[in-house]
Amino acid sequence: MRFAWLSWLYRHFTEYGYSQGLLPAAIGTLAVLVTAALVWFTLDNRNRPAAMAASGLTCALGIGWLAFH
Repeated sequence: MRFAWLSWLYRHFTEYGYSQGLLPAAIGTLAVLVTAALVWFTLDNRNRPAAMAASGLTCALGIGWLAFH
C-alpha cells in the first residue's frame, strides 16, 4: 500500500495546491496527513521519538508545499 500511495502522490504532485480551489486543497491536505500517518506507523515500532519527528516534519513540509503551489 505504501508504494501505491507514493506512486499516486508522484502522479498528482502539482494538482492539489491551495491555489487550485477549496476541494483540491482539502484533498491535498488529506494526502499530506495520510502520508504523515504512514511515516508515523512505519517508524513507530522502531523508534517512537523519531516517528513523531519524521511525521511532524512530513506534515509541516507537505502543508508548506501546498501553500506555495
